[in-house]
Amino acid sequence: MTQLSDRVLNMATSATLAMAAKARELKAEGKDIIGLSLGEPDFNTPDFIKDAAIQAINDNYNSYTPVDGYVELKDAIITKFKRDNNLSYKASQIVVSTGAKQALANIAAVLLNSGDEVILPCPYWVSYSDIVKLNEGVPVEVKTAIENDFKLTPQQLETAITPKTKMIWYSSPCNPSGSVYSKEELRALADVLQKYPNIIVVSDEIYEHINFIGGHASMAQFDDMFDRTVTVNGVSKAFAMTGWRIGYIGAPEKIARACNKMQGQITSGANCIAQRAVITALNASPSRVQFMIDEFKARRELILGLLSNIEGFKTNVPEGAFYVFPDVSYFFGKTLKGQQIKNATDFSLFLLEYANVATVTGIAFGNPDCIRISYAASQEQIIEAIKRIKQAVS
Repeated sequence: MTQLSDRVLNMATSATLAMAAKARELKAEGKDIIGLSLGEPDFNTPDFIKDAAIQAINDNYNSYTPVDGYVELKDAIITKFKRDNNLSYKASQIVVSTGAKQALANIAAVLLNSGDEVILPCPYWVSYSDIVKLNEGVPVEVKTAIENDFKLTPQQLETAITPKTKMIWYSSPCNPSGSVYSKEELRALADVLQKYPNIIVVSDEIYEHINFIGGHASMAQFDDMFDRTVTVNGVSKAFAMTGWRIGYIGAPEKIARACNKMQGQITSGANCIAQRAVITALNASPSRVQFMIDEFKARRELILGLLSNIEGFKTNVPEGAFYVFPDVSYFFGKTLKGQQIKNATDFSLFLLEYANVATVTGIAFGNPDCIRISYAASQEQIIEAIKRIKQAVS
């Protein structure tokens, strides 16, 4: 009998992908499921980007790409970092990967030794913890409060640091909470980190442009943090290019070289056609995708208004991304339609079965009191979904 590795046996399945798969199964059985579980824009990739991909095919781009990305794409990334974030990177500090998820996996693989600790403000993106554990690191979860918009405080950061702390990972705008750290809030965290010069910061900025307050802030913008921050980004969310699988980092040169070395033994360079399309995407003004951000903001107002009419859903106002992360602990210990609700997973499964709405349990994001609801769906679908949820729990 085949014995699988302890590594894979101890790894959790991605909760977002598992819920999406379950929803697809039920749809195949004929059930009318509204999927609010996946972090995927429901827009088509803009035509000007698709045209660039078609041109690349016609220009016969079909060969292996450099491991760390085409020179022209790295130039576009450097321009983007300077234009949008006032960050000055050299080509040797940029690595292009098959999605931002691979970029994160590279970072963990090249920096973590057994027992190294990584601080994860909760809630965090579903894969952070398992990527850390896969590379023999120890996730240190720090629970944040909905009253503080799920943001890590300097005091909490200070308390979480130990002699084994190697990194802190966070996203802003945050998946799943939609929280956006201001420049002042990041500076306060940076002031704590000044006492611990060996700690590396991983700033996941994949939702950067889906920001309803303007003025995105990056940890690397501070001169005293630039050489110890890895800025992770990509095109999946802002440009509706999830399946194109292109992410990238701007990093201290030593870390970038190490990521390049690691990637060279895993996947080598990312897809050639997608890279050519991303050159066009990043060289364009962010205003080209403003119509998506405007629509996401309208949906945010819609879904918050609808959820406020359901007893037991406690929400804050997310400032970015396209999720709400309501606290549903009101329902724990209650019995709904004969089902006892013990935790967020039970509640999420209850909504799937009795409301035909797919959400994701907050347990997967390090917060057992909440569920994640994506509003990357039409306004009609959102209205119908929240109507079903209200009926199911009332």
